[in-house]
Amino acid sequence: MPERPSQETERARGGLPFGPAEVTGPSMVPTLQHGDVLLVHWGARVRPGDVVVLRHPFQQDLLVVKRAVERRGTGWWVLGDNAFAGGDSTDYGVVPGDLVLGRVRLRYRPPRAGQRSPFAVARWALSALRPVPASRSASRRLRAR
Repeated sequence: MPERPSQETERARGGLPFGPAEVTGPSMVPTLQHGDVLLVHWGARVRPGDVVVLRHPFQQDLLVVKRAVERRGTGWWVLGDNAFAGGDSTDYGVVPGDLVLGRVRLRYRPPRAGQRSPFAVARWALSALRPVPASRSASRRLRAR
């Protein structure tokens, strides 16, 4: 199942340059986890290695989160960080550039239920809000296939 932000995300966007998206699914593990909330820069310029939100090429009402690996013609080859999850360009090919909607800037990981010990709360507080950096390792994985 593809990693996807909630559908309300795009409706709530309303022309603002930044907006939230919630992650569901395992395709971007370990970078993103199910339940993470993302800050998306809608319409931002995409470079290889960036984590992006895009419309699924075959189900355009479905939004997915993937890593843009490389430019191919007028589109992008995108991969999930979890090679075992699927649901990326290895399944549906190059994604047209106009289906790439924005670049992920930050991720917020909400606290898990039952996280009560001071150590667990401190560990969560130190890692709850993080930038989502571009990675070049996805392009190495692409060449290895």
